Amino acid sequence: MIIHNDKNAVIYIHGMGGKADEAEHYRPLFPDCDVIGFDYKSQNPGDAKEEFAAYFDSLQDRYESVVLIANSIGAYFAMNAGLTAVRKAFFISPVVNMEKIILDMMARANVTEDELKSKSIIHTASGETLSWDYLAYMRENLVKTDASTEILYGSNDSLTDYETMRAFADRTGANLTVMEGGEHWFHTPEQMRFLDNWIKERI
Repeated sequence: MIIHNDKNAVIYIHGMGGKADEAEHYRPLFPDCDVIGFDYKSQNPGDAKEEFAAYFDSLQDRYESVVLIANSIGAYFAMNAGLTAVRKAFFISPVVNMEKIILDMMARANVTEDELKSKSIIHTASGETLSWDYLAYMRENLVKTDASTEILYGSNDSLTDYETMRAFADRTGANLTVMEGGEHWFHTPEQMRFLDNWIKERI
């Protein structure tokens, strides 16, 4: 249970295409905490690791307790940086196996590993950019969570299949909640009500 006082913070980390001010949605759920949206700039895990680690370190000097709410790639970046400053994490549709996502993108574009390695970067016809360095980084840096973690997953998530999410939860000891009919992007009124109740029941 979270003990609310002026020494507690809730940090929100958006997914791709999101904004830090989405944190406002969560303010009513934590009325006695500082609810802050992290406006990060990094676009790749290497840069994000440095940016996120520095940000989390700064929170330790300001707050006794930090709760994290993170979406999709934002959750991946946070885990890749390490969650030593975070006491509890709420992950919404987190990216937990980036290597599989990249390999799936390569398969759709008919790009082999040898081809990607030789060219380093390939721009696909669908507009996706494939990077050998990015893939190599994913393989060398397996993400994990050091915090008490809750995961919310939609059964219709088009980015991550259930087996992958279940395997991650089992490996890390995270609690997994599945919303039947939910999507990768929780945005409809029904989905947001489910999300809010999911958090309320676990605070």
